[in-house]
Amino acid sequence: MLSPSTAEEKARILAEALPYIRRFHDKTIVIKYGGNAMIEETLKHSFASDVVLLKLVGMNPVIIHGGGPQIDHMLKRVGKEGVFIQGMRVTDAETMDVVEMVLGGLVNKEIVNLINRHGGQAVGLTGKDGMFIRAKRMLMQDKEKAGEWINIGQVGEIEQIDPSLIALLDSRDFIPVIAPIGVGEDGQSYNINADIVAGKLAETLNAEKLILLTNTPGVLDKDGRLLTGLTAKRVDELFADGTISGGMLPKIDSALNAVKHGVKSCHIIDGRVQHALLLEILTDEGVGTLIKAD
Repeated sequence: MLSPSTAEEKARILAEALPYIRRFHDKTIVIKYGGNAMIEETLKHSFASDVVLLKLVGMNPVIIHGGGPQIDHMLKRVGKEGVFIQGMRVTDAETMDVVEMVLGGLVNKEIVNLINRHGGQAVGLTGKDGMFIRAKRMLMQDKEKAGEWINIGQVGEIEQIDPSLIALLDSRDFIPVIAPIGVGEDGQSYNINADIVAGKLAETLNAEKLILLTNTPGVLDKDGRLLTGLTAKRVDELFADGTISGGMLPKIDSALNAVKHGVKSCHIIDGRVQHALLLEILTDEGVGTLIKAD
């Protein structure tokens, strides 16, 4: 039996969630799932149960997942090393085969299975299904040679996202789980950074929130302190002074573009915290860094 103090605390927490459940009812929440939350068993189960709870209380979660460590592991098994330029994976034809096998197969189906085991109805997709993520080859500007471009292989730049497939799944109470693989006009597959897909999909679906799970508490300043609230202007300043760099670049860039194009807010949260999603969406304090347009 609960003690009076424990019972009061549990009741307070449940009551605190009510206005958020009401506010976000029938709203789309795009969630980029990656990092430790995809690897540690306890965190995987807490993520899956959080997603199911959000769906059951009337929200529409849409999951986009990464899988970098899993891709690297498989590449090593076939004798290849992962190479990155400006935070993007160099993807030759052999690497693309591995990416499709790992992201579109192993990782995607594991997430779908996990959500379903927790009582949800998840459906796994890649951007090739229904050709709903159209892409073209991305060329990167060479930072050392002005005016020159770097070809990093089958790495995609999003041309268009067709929201109709996701809308259909949402209307039938399914939870879409999307691997970030696009398709070109000629049918060629493209590896697309999952943060970029999440941001563009959030824009296309006019999402209420974009949530990016990371392996840090959020966006940190140069002294390692958490920056809890950021505007688009402040993010631009952090890009300019080098505070945001490396693998965080595509993550913050996609968040910034999303809030500049209609997404109400973006949250960069610590996926190493159990039930981080519920803490961010259903409590007053939240966790991590909030980015808004102004």
